[in-house]
Amino acid sequence: MSLKIKRLTDKLEEVEDCIFCKIASGEIPCYKIWEDENYLAFLDIKPVAEGHTLVIPKKHYRWVWDLPRRQPVGGQGGPNYSEYWEKVREVKNLLDKKFHPEWVEIKVIGIDVPHAHIHLIPHCQIKAVAD
Repeated sequence: MSLKIKRLTDKLEEVEDCIFCKIASGEIPCYKIWEDENYLAFLDIKPVAEGHTLVIPKKHYRWVWDLPRRQPVGGQGGPNYSEYWEKVREVKNLLDKKFHPEWVEIKVIGIDVPHAHIHLIPHCQIKAVAD
């Protein structure tokens, strides 16, 4: 088997086994908080804070940096890097309205699941109750 065919086979297996691809297709359920044609935002199953959300492109990309830089001419096509960050901002605004956090942490790690994803973690101030 040539190296090129091996790489394509490995990529196909990665997509077929990708839990986020299965979530995006509806094969695995999630607690969806927002979606459009190209992106999906859902609550993390192991949240570090209330409202911890993941924003993913529905199409499989291994890394955030792998998304195309721009949409093709004519505006038709799938997700792109700039649009992805705009969608992350939209989801962050939804979290602001729901949780009123002091700030929202953004994490781009990509080690735990081999599918591009961005973590949004609202940080709310804990108010002490006076005695």
